Amino acid sequence: MKKKKLLLWLFCATLVLMPVLAGCSSNAPENKAGTENPGNYEKLTFDNYGRKVVIEAMPQKVLTLGPNCSELFVALGLVDKVIGNSLDNHSRGPLPEYADDYAKIPELNYSSATREAVISSGADFIYGIDWQFGSEGLDIAELEEYGMKVYMNSATTFEEAYQEIADIGKIFHIEDKAAAFIADQKERIAAVEKKVSNQEPVKVLVYDSGGEGVYTCGGTNFETLLIEKAGGKNIFDDITDKQWAMVSYEEVLKRDPDIIVVHDYDVPSLKEKIKSIKNDPGLSRLDCVKNEMFIPITLESVLPGVRMAYSVELLAKGFYPDLFK
Repeated sequence: MKKKKLLLWLFCATLVLMPVLAGCSSNAPENKAGTENPGNYEKLTFDNYGRKVVIEAMPQKVLTLGPNCSELFVALGLVDKVIGNSLDNHSRGPLPEYADDYAKIPELNYSSATREAVISSGADFIYGIDWQFGSEGLDIAELEEYGMKVYMNSATTFEEAYQEIADIGKIFHIEDKAAAFIADQKERIAAVEKKVSNQEPVKVLVYDSGGEGVYTCGGTNFETLLIEKAGGKNIFDDITDKQWAMVSYEEVLKRDPDIIVVHDYDVPSLKEKIKSIKNDPGLSRLDCVKNEMFIPITLESVLPGVRMAYSVELLAKGFYPDLFK
């Protein structure tokens, strides 16, 4: 009988002590990058191309408006923060190494983000390419009234592009990962520059679309910098008052490009663009067209962000194939 009483007492005591023991043995939750307690978040202030952006808490629901913006968040391991993206109509899909994570991002809008979709999204942070905002796009002041912090992707130099990446790293407390990504981009680009340094720069025409002329990029466009790093020269780099311009076919013939870089996105298709170039009575006279010196490149690859080194490498291989055999 005494033995039975002892066992009963031990059983009851164990039931009483189990919650206490569980509490003592459990570890406190770790503060992983991007999940810090809001009370521990130090307020950050950024100069985003003349706009003051103040971040007081870790963003949890992010919109990435532009495929280059979305890919950057994937590359930095922040895909779990993204609740929607836009402008996949200007994309031919992510790079293979980003494909699985990119597929996890819900599509807010296939083309440009709409006011209704953004406002109803519940987002607290937006990282978007600059032409998604402004007179023909989203009103930043209104978005901020809805509690959305807006950081624009608007780099026109490598230094500005690297600064954007560093700022994203600070906002999400992944500074080391952002710094490592920047270092890798710089190293790869420097390797290409060294390889093509003794070559005569090839003359490059950027062909985005046709019509009354050729819609191309100017000297202040980020794509011009990519071309230069790859050992080329944008034949319209003297257009400095705007990033994009319509130029005449006569002027293209006069400047006689060695290579045509053709933008690849949904409409018109790459095949249709090259066919138009070949069938044009003026452009068809160019030696580069006769010799089919075309370099296709997806539009998101010439936007500032995650693909800088990738694009410089791709262009350089097209400009100087013998160097990269």
